[in-house]
Amino acid sequence: MGGLLGLFLAGLAGLAAATGWQETLAQIARLGWVQIAALLGLSLVNYILRGLRWHLFARRLGLPTGLVGNLRHFLGGFAMVVTPGRVGELIRMRWIGRETGWSFDRSAPLVLVDRASDLAAMALILGLAIAAAATGIAGGVPVTLLALAAAVIVTRPALLACAIGRTYAALRRFPRAFARARAAARSMERFSHGPVLAGALALGMAGWLAEGWAFHLLLVWMGADIGAARAVAIFVFATLAGGLTGAPGGVGGAEAAMIALLTLDGVPLEAAVAATAVIRLTTLWFALAIGLAVLPLAERASLKGPDAVEVR
Repeated sequence: MGGLLGLFLAGLAGLAAATGWQETLAQIARLGWVQIAALLGLSLVNYILRGLRWHLFARRLGLPTGLVGNLRHFLGGFAMVVTPGRVGELIRMRWIGRETGWSFDRSAPLVLVDRASDLAAMALILGLAIAAAATGIAGGVPVTLLALAAAVIVTRPALLACAIGRTYAALRRFPRAFARARAAARSMERFSHGPVLAGALALGMAGWLAEGWAFHLLLVWMGADIGAARAVAIFVFATLAGGLTGAPGGVGGAEAAMIALLTLDGVPLEAAVAATAVIRLTTLWFALAIGLAVLPLAERASLKGPDAVEVR
């Protein structure tokens, strides 16, 4: 994690040096502590709303955990947000297993539906933002459709089980693992309840819109206002594009997409670099800091075993 943070800062420092340190630092100097606190606050809104969505899904799955425990699992998982493909976030399933005795295949649907809900929410926001913006984003429609397709497949048990079956038929290896995966896919049926999906989508969209709005405010404060719809579209597109690369935390891909799109919109390179650095520090790396703070609490609570599970 430290290495990735170092590479992230080194890459942005190289761009800042290429464009002129004074210009980049002058852009960052436009921000005061109140504005930084506002950016962090909007990111926190995103995490809390998505944590409530995690709790909603956990209740629907039948997990015997309460609100505090579910928020602890969700926020603590951010400690692994910069692992490749974010697979490190599966630590949440380990905590659930310790506290409830549930096996990984029983709790796996919770992780799958959470990621699918994020994809659906971000795809809808991106589509609406592109429609509202004066100009589109090259590649925006394919990324939107890809995210929506992935969300539909994951939240449709029959489609997911079919995909798993076809993958096994092609590989003909690891039969036990694929059998468990098919069982987990069938468990996704629990989340097909209309009100649950609607509530989850509303929470997800509100959360990601909070961070998109933070990016818009940041650009306004730096004197590079490109419009709210355009700013939200660039933020969500860059986040999705970075995630689709499979790179840890989308590091590299998200920043490159964000800087490129901002400069194409006429934002000076020094302002684009500064805005990208600030928004990534107050979103991705802020989430990592929260996760690292909650991680020891979640680990300690999970070691107490099933007897420590809260009563709803």
